[in-house]
Amino acid sequence: MNHPIYFVSLGPGDPELITLKGIKTLQKADIIYCPATRGKQGIISRATDILKALEVDESLIHPFILPMSKERTDALNAYNELFLDAQAEYLKGKQIVIVAEGDAGFYSSIQYIYDKFEEAGIPVDRIAGIPAFIAAGALAGIHIVKQEEQINVIPGTASFDELSAKIEKGMIIVIMKLPGCQEAIHTCIRQYADKAVFHYFENVGTGKEYYTTDTDVIHSKDFPYFSLLIIQPRQYAGESHPK
Repeated sequence: MNHPIYFVSLGPGDPELITLKGIKTLQKADIIYCPATRGKQGIISRATDILKALEVDESLIHPFILPMSKERTDALNAYNELFLDAQAEYLKGKQIVIVAEGDAGFYSSIQYIYDKFEEAGIPVDRIAGIPAFIAAGALAGIHIVKQEEQINVIPGTASFDELSAKIEKGMIIVIMKLPGCQEAIHTCIRQYADKAVFHYFENVGTGKEYYTTDTDVIHSKDFPYFSLLIIQPRQYAGESHPK
């Protein structure tokens, strides 16, 4: 086959934040695979919601179920099944697209299947997207980093000691998917509310997006999966007004 399998980044949730190149790639697809989870109310897929909002032909959309667990065996099995299915369709000459929220190369578990196609000698092409923390900065109207400032983007597995060390060094910190380090963040807020501004976000790019810098509110939060935090030292953040 001359054409590759495309990995299209959908952006953080707002359908208008997909790139023009991403839309054009979707329009050429014969099959579009998108991640989904199984919840109490059935199958849930933010990726599918984005595709429908973009008026993609629903008959082309093929959700695949990804178990949400820290134990990754079931998820890896799901990716292996997807690989085999997509490979079979690709060998039939179909134009295959696999989508991911945010950017497909930034904290995206879609890397597992991307690597499997490369190992199988099947060409792949990844279309870049906007990661959630960039959209969050635009939502809040903040400059995340300026001039010689340094930024550290980390997953939501950090300990209080790790976060404390970064704050003490004056780094800007972005923490993705917060539930795994909720207590560490709450402790940081208690200790560093006078030294840093905590920009808290939920569901960026969706109708449920939420933003606040009110540390009392953040401290009382039970963080959802789609949450992130940008921590800026006060000397970098300038004046900050809780929202």
